[in-house]
Order: sequence, then structure tokens, then C-alpha cells
Amino acid sequence: MKLLVVEDDPDMGGLVQRGLAAEGYDVTLVTNGVDAMIALRSDAFAAAAIDVMLPGMSGFELCRHIREQQNPMPILLLTARDAIEDRVHGLDSGADDYLTKPFAFAELAARLRALLRREPSGMRPQVSVGRLTIDSHEHQAIVSGHEMPLSRREFTLLRLFATNPDKTLSRADILESVWGTTENIGTNVIDQYVSYLRKKLDSADAGLSIVTERGRGYRLDAKNAQPAPAEAGAAAGAGAAPAPTAASAAAAAEPASAEGRGASRS
Repeated sequence: MKLLVVEDDPDMGGLVQRGLAAEGYDVTLVTNGVDAMIALRSDAFAAAAIDVMLPGMSGFELCRHIREQQNPMPILLLTARDAIEDRVHGLDSGADDYLTKPFAFAELAARLRALLRREPSGMRPQVSVGRLTIDSHEHQAIVSGHEMPLSRREFTLLRLFATNPDKTLSRADILESVWGTTENIGTNVIDQYVSYLRKKLDSADAGLSIVTERGRGYRLDAKNAQPAPAEAGAAAGAGAAPAPTAASAAAAAEPASAEGRGASRS
């Protein structure tokens, strides 16, 4: 899982980078806001720890720029300024949490873990693809009004696909997003879970397929998603005359039968 650390103090930056690397994170360390924005344009990070007192662009300004780019990445601000107005300013600038210096590394790591457990603020509570609706608040996958039984890991993986329709997701992307790490987990685990989801999507008649992009990863095929049967029937029948029912056929035949009976009596 990739983390961005923005800290101009070389001693502090090195300490944080080494500590987080020891926790298993892939850490990018930069010393100013401009380099941070360049890093964010070239890579995707799960979270960022940003010092407030940066040269040039402050940590507050960097937070605002990140949010203006519609990036929902969790942000932890680090600063020696512990006045209430500074904390309020940081949170209002787009930060998710605020840690004052000096701090224990264990607390920094714990706060980052807590931020990473949260759903990104930009994630929609519900997303629909074809006949499938993902409800993140209720942790449910609904197909045509019926809940699809999924394990927690299956739900997280399906939600990842549904929120990235028609986008090819690499195995590394999936491992980091669903399992939280690429360490000590074989990519064949992803293949197994994709197989589970394919079977459950077929069984639920979701009208969706997960496509294998050889050498690249997996993609949820949303362009060819099939609508619900009722919607398909309505579309197919638009503009066509309704099929006669048994009752309407009988009603139509009744006058003719009566006339026939009358003719036979005369």
C-alpha cells in the first residue's frame, strides 16, 4: 500500500519513512508541496501524512489543492502548532486528522491505520451497474431487488469493480485495495475470488461479466451490462401492439358467437 509523506525536516522525514516502511508500506517522501503535487499526478496513494510548515506552499494549501483535484485520499496533518484555531483550519482545509509534534511513531501509525479503514469520503453510498446495486452503508449487493450472498472479501472486491466500471484493475491494485497489502499473498488468491464472483453473478442473473485482460488484470464489463428483464421487455415492446390476452380473445369472440346462435334459430 502506497503512502505519501511530505516533510521538509530531513531527520523527521527519514524517521517517518523508515518507520512506515518497517510497517510494510511503500513510502514516497518529498520535502515540499510542489513535489507532492507532482507525485500525486504520477501515482495513486492510499493516504498522506503532510507537515503543515512546508517551504513555499504550506500543508494547509496543499490540502486544499488535493481536494480541489477531487482526490478523496485520507490526509493526516503533522504540526507543532497545537492551537485550536490551527486544528480547525487544517480540518477545514480538507485534512481528515491532525497530529501534533512531538508524537510517538506508534500513534502516527495507528492514526494512519484508522484512516485507511475508513471508506474514502468521495465514495458514493450506492452505485448501480446493470441489474446490480452496491450499497456501501449496508454492505449489501442487490440484484433486481434480491440480496446476493457475499463474504466480506467478496463484497469489497465486487464494490471495487462496480466503482471502477470498464476499468482494467491490475492484480497489484486489487491486492492493495481489497487485502491492504501485496506482501505474502499470491495473485492466485485474486483468481479464486474472481471465480467466486463470476459464479455468484451468473447465479443471481446480474447481467454482468468480469473480463480477464491477459497480462493486465480484470475488468467489469459495464458497457455490455444487460438490463433487468422487465426493462428489456418494455424496451422490446415499445411501439408494438399488445398481445391479446385469453380474456380479451374470449370477449371479442362472444358477439360473433351470439350472432351465430341467433342465425341458427331463425
